[in-house]
Amino acid sequence: MFVCENLSVNKKGHLTIGGVDAIDIANEYGTPLYVMDIYVVRKNCERLASIVNKYYGNNALLCFASKSFCCKKIYNIMQQENMGVDTVSIGEMYTAIKAGFPSKKVYFHGNSKTEDELEYALENKIGRVVVDNITELNSLNYIAKKKGVVADILLRLKPGVDAHVHKYVTTGSVNSKFGFDIANGEAMEAVKKAMELENVNLLGIHCHIGSQIFEVEPFLLAAEIMMDFIKDVKIKTQNELLELNLGGGFGVRYLQTDKSFDIDCCIKSVCELVKSKASDYGLSLPFLIFEPGRYIVAQAGVTLYTVGCRKEIDKDIKYVSVNGGMTDNPRYILYGSLYEATLANKASEEKLEKVSIAGKCCESGDLLGEGVLLQRAEKGDILAMFATGAYNYSMSSNYNRNLIPAVLFIENGNCSLAVKRQTLEDLIRNDV
Repeated sequence: MFVCENLSVNKKGHLTIGGVDAIDIANEYGTPLYVMDIYVVRKNCERLASIVNKYYGNNALLCFASKSFCCKKIYNIMQQENMGVDTVSIGEMYTAIKAGFPSKKVYFHGNSKTEDELEYALENKIGRVVVDNITELNSLNYIAKKKGVVADILLRLKPGVDAHVHKYVTTGSVNSKFGFDIANGEAMEAVKKAMELENVNLLGIHCHIGSQIFEVEPFLLAAEIMMDFIKDVKIKTQNELLELNLGGGFGVRYLQTDKSFDIDCCIKSVCELVKSKASDYGLSLPFLIFEPGRYIVAQAGVTLYTVGCRKEIDKDIKYVSVNGGMTDNPRYILYGSLYEATLANKASEEKLEKVSIAGKCCESGDLLGEGVLLQRAEKGDILAMFATGAYNYSMSSNYNRNLIPAVLFIENGNCSLAVKRQTLEDLIRNDV
């Protein structure tokens, strides 16, 4: 009935999230509201850890991709689940540090890191800086020298793999803005340069080929190219790279019609390939890192809205307007990303009409979906949109001076705020 296994319908005919009545939640905490079922988050962490341990032992680390969802409480959970974290800005690093997350398990990414960010990473002993370009490599070495430290780094590489996903989430092709290109020799030159510098310590390499990938083959191809590169580095420099970070991008179901991604098969195949290549090439087995984000949090999330009105232009064009929109979920207008929804107070009723869910922004394109199957919606109904745990809160904005919703965590039937609802005073706090 639902794309997410933590959802159900109770005797009142109301949607429940993690066993808690969605209408009770909306009444107590208001809408729009991001709701996260932490049982699902923990279950996904534990499942991934079990799979990696089964096929690669403890010579590996799972790093939660913070860009998918970032707040202090999620870092607390990741620490409890023995995860590392992948950060892409000083803000994400700062949040992790303020949450008490161990800095040595923080990886810092980004294609245009500022000197302030690099200084912050070094001052807080961030575990790995994933270097994107030669300018950054030189800057990091210079800053580290001034501080009298040596920075542990990985180099981000472009393996040239087409993951066959939306062009905005393809990150491993030769035309990507990220990383050093392997094919044209740029990556090898970066390796040699890094090995010459006194204040950086090159430990390994990183790649990330894209997001929402449902096929195993792109991951295998990327792993093979990266292992071939490690072999070439050893031949040409007599030095061995001991860490291999293969990023994330595992596909997640948003619709019941979406295919499932066999994560066990994918990780097993990648681990077997890495072990086989290491044996064939006479290499040490590299420390292996994966960076799942969406896979961990997407299906844990539900966003609750209140219906404001409905408009029927004709029999085929119907709008249901809610008190949120592109400011709390821009993924539909950015990528055409589809979501399933229901009216939480009518969850037991049959869905009989297709509607466009309209947001409240002064933009014709402010839609959360078109052709969404729904029960007949009226003013005051509570609309629930599913699988919104990734890239919704983290991409939210104050466009039109709308307020960013609160984030509510549910665990074992208990509710607690992870992020307070933004207030009008918050909105003007930095105005002068």
